[in-house]
Amino acid sequence: MRSTIKSLLLASVLTIAGVAQASADVTLRYAEGGPNRGTRAAAVQFFADEVERLSAGEIKVDVHWGGALLKLSSTMEGVSAGSADLGTVLSSYEPQELKALGIGDIPLEYSDPWVGMRAMYDLMTSESELKQSLANKSLIYLSNFSTSGVQFECTEGNEILTIEDIEGKRLRATGTYSNVLADLGGNMVGMPFNEVYQGLDTGLLDCLGSYFYTMRAYKTYEVVETVTRVDWGQLLGFAIVMNEYMWSDLDEEQQAIMMKAGSNMIDHFARLIIGEADEVAEKLASGDFGKVVPVTPIAEKERQKILDATLTYRDSWIADANARGLSGERIWSRYIELLEQYQGTLEARGYPWQE
Repeated sequence: MRSTIKSLLLASVLTIAGVAQASADVTLRYAEGGPNRGTRAAAVQFFADEVERLSAGEIKVDVHWGGALLKLSSTMEGVSAGSADLGTVLSSYEPQELKALGIGDIPLEYSDPWVGMRAMYDLMTSESELKQSLANKSLIYLSNFSTSGVQFECTEGNEILTIEDIEGKRLRATGTYSNVLADLGGNMVGMPFNEVYQGLDTGLLDCLGSYFYTMRAYKTYEVVETVTRVDWGQLLGFAIVMNEYMWSDLDEEQQAIMMKAGSNMIDHFARLIIGEADEVAEKLASGDFGKVVPVTPIAEKERQKILDATLTYRDSWIADANARGLSGERIWSRYIELLEQYQGTLEARGYPWQE
């Protein structure tokens, strides 16, 4: 009898332990507006796999691709409301609500994706005011993406090599980059990116502010004649965020795993996007895409003129941040310090995957 009772008690303990273990497993719903292809999709999947690896399978990330759960334009509100546990957001879709992330969208001389994403990660995970700004929307920052630097693709007879060449050109660009080009005399045309091929082909657009990876993805090399390599800034208000209440349900070890996976993803994605940019530039110039599209570096003095034209938007971000109760000047100075720090590391030691 006594042996039977002990056996029953042991069975109960094991059952409770099993239930506790099962309840510790977590599956997080990730809202991804983009399709499951290309370098950024590979980075998202790397993040999901890395979370599972670091947690020994305790945390799984279920990625819903192509806007199946939430469109990219509605991901911020959806994650904030708990319709998804985490997802990819762009500050350009919600510039007021994501003002904290918007600091990364101001065009600067730093166009290297690894430098930019590393600086943003450190800034967004260390600056309490920026963290609180996101927390006010029930969001937690986990990691960063980059578009890489902006280049100019142009149709025949419309090559941009000087700041004067921008005057009167029918152009399409994104966010602050579009504003700067308008300030320089560009005739800006608004259209979704999936329509730019037709726009260039029909003459609705003379030039496109784009990225090497989009040249391949959208095959715009078929309808342009020149590429001017400007390496102008990069969009860094492009991040992975998590619902604050779901975050608070994780223990400290699990939270650390999520942050570590986000950090590891930055190096992985940087390696992919930098490699792709170099490959695309080479293939354009060699004709491996079916035609030769010359890639001409812009003169440094002309590039500097474009950079100088962006300063008003830096000042605007600082003023707006101050108006929202943030320490705009101090945060901006810290951001520049981090960019300089990682640029210096790159120049001295190369990329971490090269060590």
